[in-house]
Amino acid sequence: MSSALDDAAQLAAQLLARRWLPRNQPLVRRALIDQELWRALNERLGAVGLRVVDNVYADHISVALLRPAEVAVFGETGLANNNNLELPRDGVALLVVLWALIVLPKRQRQLNRADAQEDQGEMFATDKPLPSASASAPTLSYRSLLADFGNQLGKKMRLDANLKLLERQGFITRKGEDITEGPLLDLLLDYDTLAPRILDGALADVLARSTDAHAGVQINAILAARHNEEAEDA
Repeated sequence: MSSALDDAAQLAAQLLARRWLPRNQPLVRRALIDQELWRALNERLGAVGLRVVDNVYADHISVALLRPAEVAVFGETGLANNNNLELPRDGVALLVVLWALIVLPKRQRQLNRADAQEDQGEMFATDKPLPSASASAPTLSYRSLLADFGNQLGKKMRLDANLKLLERQGFITRKGEDITEGPLLDLLLDYDTLAPRILDGALADVLARSTDAHAGVQINAILAARHNEEAEDA
């Protein structure tokens, strides 16, 4: 057997070692347009119970277990847990809140072909290319997050501990008091499943009261647009 790795093996090894890779990395960029390389990569990973996780709205790709492999790894009991990252319950709740405050506004901007610097007058420029996640995702204020959700999520000590866990897992990144989207936030949480549950549930009203200068306004705009659509359909 040759000691040299082919491109699919090299890409699989990098994903296993690093957990995620940016979409603009040369080998990843080639795999996304080269069907043969993409197929070979999935075959390599599939042989060990893994699959590539890709999302055009995210700036990274990652790996996850195939469904048949989940039972072998976690067992039936493990699959019944609310998560397999050993996050505490308040950590899972914080993750959902952060996902809603970051990914929902980001996805709306991307669908409308607008980045975070554009005003509302540019929101419907559909002929523009899809903005990257980094250009579209809002930056959250730690102080606003603590003020809005601290009491519900364990107060400052628990909030700080869980933010560190989520940062370590790749869901968020932090710089000072700014919280932004991490590589896995829009990859490992299913938008099609989670978004309707949030926007049509009680959490939407809670999120709409956010005092964050960016996310709170955008969540309210999304909810208003959704209510208008429902009224027109009625």
